Amino acid sequence: MTFLFRFTTLPRLCWTPPVASLFVLVSFGQAAPLALDDAVRLALQHNRSLKVSAFTPEISRANLLAEAGRFDPALTFRRTYREGETALSLAPLSRSLTQSDDYALSLGGLTPWGLTYSLAATAENQRGSFNRFTDNFVTFGGISVTQPLLRGFGLAANLAGLRIARADRTIADWKHRQTIIDTVTNVVIAYTSLAQARENVRIALLSRDLTAQLVEQNEKRNRAGQISDADVIQARARLAARDEQVLVARRLAADTQNQLRQLLGESAFPPDGQEIEIEPLTPAAPLAIDAAADLRRAYELRPDFQASRQGVVRHRTAHAAARHQLLPRLDFVGSYGYSGMDRDFGAARRQVRDQDVRAYSAGVVVSLPLTFAEGRGRARAAQLGVRQSEAEQARLEQSIAVEIAAAAGQIETTRQRVASTRTALELARQALEAEQKKLQAGSGRTLDVLASQEQLALVESSFARALADQRRAQAIYEREIGATLERRMIKVD
Repeated sequence: MTFLFRFTTLPRLCWTPPVASLFVLVSFGQAAPLALDDAVRLALQHNRSLKVSAFTPEISRANLLAEAGRFDPALTFRRTYREGETALSLAPLSRSLTQSDDYALSLGGLTPWGLTYSLAATAENQRGSFNRFTDNFVTFGGISVTQPLLRGFGLAANLAGLRIARADRTIADWKHRQTIIDTVTNVVIAYTSLAQARENVRIALLSRDLTAQLVEQNEKRNRAGQISDADVIQARARLAARDEQVLVARRLAADTQNQLRQLLGESAFPPDGQEIEIEPLTPAAPLAIDAAADLRRAYELRPDFQASRQGVVRHRTAHAAARHQLLPRLDFVGSYGYSGMDRDFGAARRQVRDQDVRAYSAGVVVSLPLTFAEGRGRARAAQLGVRQSEAEQARLEQSIAVEIAAAAGQIETTRQRVASTRTALELARQALEAEQKKLQAGSGRTLDVLASQEQLALVESSFARALADQRRAQAIYEREIGATLERRMIKVD
């Protein structure tokens, strides 16, 4: 079975079916027990944490788009009207009035190497009392540029934000993948824990039934005068304790089922809700382990390690950009075009079109901070950020090696525990049968039978715990080496 899990289309993830319709599949009237693969599929479709996490990659993509948009050209139109008075004399008071209308249409933007450009056509009509308010149009058409030569020059300086946004997008993808892995692992653990809890309920009920049978037998034998009242009281006291164990086991099973329902996307948890029928605990299939090869695969597949690598890239980019800001500002500024002037706007515009009058400018702008304190502080912080991210990557690499070794050890330990507890279970059953035969023959004691029943319940519980721990250990090992999705044939688009 192959699961294809998409997180690029948010409406598909955000849609949640009604609670009743969801659990028609998994509890109400289900024809067969809910398999683990089906539980994983339901979690991938309806888990609330996954729906929240699915927004993160989309947000990072939107931020990347916004950062790339810094280089998009912009079409700008400007219209300005100004009016001002100038005093010509004080006695008597006389003033000169000036009016002007400005029009500008430009296409401008920023290039990845730092050049700021503007292709513009402007027109200004200046008139006033000095020319008896006669129109006087001054037009210009051409290009203006500002090119940094030190600070702000080059691809490294201008693409730093874009590269950081791209790294953030990759980090978001890896983190979302980690959330998927954690969710699948948690479903496996919760499913297995529920199976263990149900097994403990069965064991508690069986133990109570055995004790109830012993109480009934002791009461008959007591009425026949074969055993004392103390034997009956001892059996009844142990039966009351068994009833408490059944209640505790059922409560734990109900709480564990709610944890699984939560992972599957359930939102209502009624106390009297119907049980989800699941498959019983069975020994897990052997898992091939190659510690050295799996460690190498973990460095390739584990999302947290890959996200850490991208974090180093991100900090190095930020450090390079911060060091670039330590340079002084030296910008070339220039313009080239054609101008026109006439009382008629059409004539002034034709002068520009016909390139009658050339106009250009060239110069430099120098800006030199006196202390560079801000730049040095930012560069120092960025450098420390690089070292911190590299140290974190080294720490994570060491942690992964330890976690894989521990997980591999748990798999071997649980395999041996399953074998040993299976043997102990068979011996405990034989011991109980022997004590029951001795009691029926009159040579045994009630306390010995009760002790054997309790020992059998403990061993059965240990066997169930070993089976569950074996499955949990395999799920954890798959998570530690980053192979959860691969081994369960889940594809993330």
